[in-house]
Amino acid sequence: MQRVSINCDMGEAFGIYSFGDDEACMPFVTHANIACGFHASDPTVMWRTVRAAKRHGIKVGSHPGLPDREGFGRREMKVTRDEVCGMVLYQTGALKAFLDREGVPLSHIKPHGSLFGMAQREMHVAEGIADAAESFGVPVIAFSDCCMSEVFTRRGIPFSCEFYADLDYTSEGRQIISKEHDPVAPEVVAAKIRRAVLEGLVVSIDGGTARVVAESICVHSDTPNAVEVARAVHGALSDLALLDAA
Repeated sequence: MQRVSINCDMGEAFGIYSFGDDEACMPFVTHANIACGFHASDPTVMWRTVRAAKRHGIKVGSHPGLPDREGFGRREMKVTRDEVCGMVLYQTGALKAFLDREGVPLSHIKPHGSLFGMAQREMHVAEGIADAAESFGVPVIAFSDCCMSEVFTRRGIPFSCEFYADLDYTSEGRQIISKEHDPVAPEVVAAKIRRAVLEGLVVSIDGGTARVVAESICVHSDTPNAVEVARAVHGALSDLALLDAA
C-alpha cells in the first residue's frame, strides 16, 4: 500500500494572539502547511514557524487562504481564476522568502478553508490553484473525486488526496468545514484513520458510510486536543507500517 503522510495547518497566530500548539504537534506530523498572511499569520509568525519546522525536520508547504482574517478564511468569496492564482502566488512567494532564508525547500501547496472547499466544486478555482502550483513546480494537497482531482490529473499537477482526522463527513464523502473545531477522542481518531486508509470508508454524519481517499491525513493545530489527535494519527499509521517519512 502507498505510504500516508500527516499534514498539519500551522502558523495561524497573529501578532500577540496565539492560535494552536504548533511545535508540540510537530513530532507527530510529516508536513507543515504554514499560513501566509491572508487568513492568518504575519511575517514574524511565518518565520518562527519555518524555523520550528526546520528544527523538527518536517517538510514545509504554503497554506494560502482567502483574504479574510476576520472570518479566518472560512467564508466563501466570489473570485476569478486569475485572482485565485494571484493570491496563491503572492502568499506562497512570501513564505518561500523565509524558506529560502532558512535553506528549506518549498514542499507543497495546500489551500486553506473555504478556498479548498471552493476548489472542490468550482473548476476555475481549481485551475487557478493549478496555475500557481505549476509556477512553483510543487505538488498540491487536494481532494479526491472533485474539480481538484480532475484538473490536476488533466494538467499533470502532482497531488495527494487529503482525509481529515478531526472533521465530520457528509454522505457524499465531503468534509464539513466548520468555523470552530470540537475536541475528538484519540481512540476514535485512530479507528477512523485505520478504516479510511485500509478500507477507504468513513462514517458520515447521517450514520451511513461514505467513500474516501486517504493519502495524506490532516490534523488541525486549533483542535482543542490537537496534540493528542496528532499522536493518535501518528500511532495508527506507525502500527500499520504506512507512515510516510518526512
